[in-house]
Amino acid sequence: MSEEKIVTAALIIIGNEILSGRIQDANLSYIATKLNDEAGIRLAEARVVPDIEAEIVEALNAMRAKHDYVFTTGGIGPTHDDITAESVAKAFGRKLIRHPEAYRRLVAQFEARGMEINEARLRMTNTPEGANLVENGISVAPGFQVENVYVMAGVPQVAHAMIDWLAPRLEGGKPVRTKTLVCSLGEGNLASGLSDIQDRYAEIDIGSYPFYETGNYGTSIVLRHTDEALLEKAAAEVADLMRSLGGEPRDKI
Repeated sequence: MSEEKIVTAALIIIGNEILSGRIQDANLSYIATKLNDEAGIRLAEARVVPDIEAEIVEALNAMRAKHDYVFTTGGIGPTHDDITAESVAKAFGRKLIRHPEAYRRLVAQFEARGMEINEARLRMTNTPEGANLVENGISVAPGFQVENVYVMAGVPQVAHAMIDWLAPRLEGGKPVRTKTLVCSLGEGNLASGLSDIQDRYAEIDIGSYPFYETGNYGTSIVLRHTDEALLEKAAAEVADLMRSLGGEPRDKI
């Protein structure tokens, strides 16, 4: 039997506004779910970096050597702090150019809407030389791809449209499935038995997460694997463990 193909990705979230707390990221969860469920690609790592070229370049070079795919969000707008395109060009050692098709699309839109065609707006057509465009389905301004790096907008509506377009076009492996069991027992009650189950199912990712509700507390046990039959078998053992300790397992909170 051939070994299962595991395809991994990293997400680089670019922007001082995320690090300052002024804006809350709304892309990571959506992108991770879309990649896994539709493309069989596991988001294995995420990093938030500031609008500093050297830091973006360092993150890109580290991630693209480590993972099959790298996705970035943020920094491709018209303002001075939108430096993602320049940073990607530098990471790949390519010239930054005005992409002819992106330029054609934006100029046509600006003219149709009677908008001023200025240098700031035309910055959104800049890509590294040889880049392919990533469609967004919301507006004309595209993202772009260079080798295994996919550059997307930071605005959630646009970023989601871009990953929606990309996901069916990416080569992945088998999607990871999740099984969650919840009971009103503390982690300390479950820890020893859960460790034994993890030892028996080393290939399954088993996580323990406490929760607190009004007048109640408990633990969620989350199991993740691509083999649904194996996942159900391990989950049954977790359920038996919960019952043996006086808890009643339920599928979700």
